[in-house]
Amino acid sequence: MAQQPESPESRSAPLSAAGASMPALKPVLIVALLAVLVAMLLITLAVGSVTIPLEDVVRILLGQEPARASWTRIVLDFRLPQAITAILAGAGLGIAGLLMQTFFRNPLADPFVLGVSSGASLGVALVVLTIGSVTTSFLAGLGLMGDLALAVAASAGATAVLVIVLFAARRIASGMSLLVLGLLFGYLTSAAVSLLLYFSIPERIQAYITWTFGSFTGVTWGQLIVMGPIVVGGLFAAFLLGKPLNALLLGESYAFSMGLHLMRTRFAILITTALLAGTITAFCGPIGFIGIAVPHLCRSLFNTADHHQLVPLTILVGALVALVAAFVASVPGSTIVLPLNAVTSLIGAPVVIWVVLRRQNIKESFSS
Repeated sequence: MAQQPESPESRSAPLSAAGASMPALKPVLIVALLAVLVAMLLITLAVGSVTIPLEDVVRILLGQEPARASWTRIVLDFRLPQAITAILAGAGLGIAGLLMQTFFRNPLADPFVLGVSSGASLGVALVVLTIGSVTTSFLAGLGLMGDLALAVAASAGATAVLVIVLFAARRIASGMSLLVLGLLFGYLTSAAVSLLLYFSIPERIQAYITWTFGSFTGVTWGQLIVMGPIVVGGLFAAFLLGKPLNALLLGESYAFSMGLHLMRTRFAILITTALLAGTITAFCGPIGFIGIAVPHLCRSLFNTADHHQLVPLTILVGALVALVAAFVASVPGSTIVLPLNAVTSLIGAPVVIWVVLRRQNIKESFSS
């Protein structure tokens, strides 16, 4: 990205945003969010098509025998992998959205809007047409190498779109123009996926459409062995990027004058975002709105722009939002499973509308 001097007017807004007094992250706030997250986790494990008493859920998690032996299989083989997947996906997508919004200094940026998720979908579609199918049962049949191949393909597709967006960003100063280009890249990759599926057989098309609905339910323990370390690694990398992200809020020229290595920082942000968005999309499908809604929710609820605080808060709130979405999508008390993307949109759209109405000067936090 070209390093151009910024006008005093353009620098004043980020300075006011980043230079504001940042309260120290209160341990009680983290503990409270953790407590709510644990409570939601237990509710998710207890309530479903079969309701299991909370005390029996706790016994199962502690390795003890519940009142009915079948409950152990329900919790350990089905509900617990789904809940862990939701926690990882919500935290990862929230962080990916936070990185994109800060990197582009645009409140509308997230992996989905900028076409990163579409690029990951293209990678998955290529694997589908090459190997044969895309359902999670098929992934389990492929074993560890199949899971790795899918994650690598999705991450490669996400990285390719990000690199194109970054290349365009070197020539375009306007954040809004770059956002429009990102949307167009998303349309291009979606068109490529449509062409690939056009020549596919009906069974694969149906499997791919089902995958695009998004779901946490089909991820197995074997797939979590691949997904978990990658997502946790991406979250850990986001912790290390707290200081560079704060510097980018002040503008790239100012950050460079403070000694920030811009190319190294861009590379780290892009790779982290691609790994998170690509891996989660590979196993859960393209899930929208969490990436764009959760960072805004954290900024508004906790009134901070400090990434040393936003990163852990986004992880916790993202995990909580995803758990709630998974709980709603499972329609407790029935065997119905709603499309996850529809549920996250129903939750995310009102949040974004509320944020826009509450903080009409939200753009100043990014100075795009």
